[in-house]
Amino acid sequence: MTRAGPIVIKVGGTAVEDERTAPPLWDAVAGFHRSHPGGVVLVHGGGKAVDRHLERLGIVSERREGIRITPPEHMDEIAAILAGVVNTKIVAALNTRAVAAVGLRLGDGGALPTERATGYSFDPGCVGRVRADATDGCGLLELLLSNRYLPVLSSIGMDAEGRLLNVNADDAAAGVAGRLRASALVLLTDVPGVLDGSKRVVPELTLRGVEGLIRDGTITGGMIVKARAAAAAAGRSGVPVVILSGNDASALSSWAGGSPRGTRILPS
Repeated sequence: MTRAGPIVIKVGGTAVEDERTAPPLWDAVAGFHRSHPGGVVLVHGGGKAVDRHLERLGIVSERREGIRITPPEHMDEIAAILAGVVNTKIVAALNTRAVAAVGLRLGDGGALPTERATGYSFDPGCVGRVRADATDGCGLLELLLSNRYLPVLSSIGMDAEGRLLNVNADDAAAGVAGRLRASALVLLTDVPGVLDGSKRVVPELTLRGVEGLIRDGTITGGMIVKARAAAAAAGRSGVPVVILSGNDASALSSWAGGSPRGTRILPS
């Protein structure tokens, strides 16, 4: 961590919903926010909660090329779960740990400008992406951080016409990190980091290093997607991206204390 900007942490639905891992994770996030001079911004997804909600309503949700097809008639339900239920639960958990957490959407106060995603071979519906001009700071987030609030952002964006958009949480976190000139972006996943051929965590990589490990068969399966996404996030945000286990709160605490944990991917 080379500057006193905030740390942006992205957490997924698994870590949030697991009754065993969630409480120590929130303990670690709260402690980190209190100790880090720049504070913490938390960005979250919640796809599993959305899946359960849509299933209860009898709505079939389709995924293509790793994204959720989001027809306009689904968007209100997705926003209700991510910006409502999941976000509120995280804010409540952090507030009980003596942290002044504030629940927001990406569009609140212009935290992160987004637009409807294009360029697919199909119509993804109300799927959003970070706008190319989202490079300057955000007054609202900076104001909250300067007063020691912890912003908790759901990955619900808004386009220029005020329409709600479903944004990939990794992309959203990278956009927030770049906009705030963060010290680092931490992606909490279900793995301790990128593993080498001996199943040991690789401490540091670049995009070229990631692609080299993919070519030689060291990185395989689902880790290919995770490693490439982290490298892309480092490139978009311009800050180092750290892959840590969201199922082991001690990993975040140790990393925050300066101990080498997880895999650090440097922007190219």
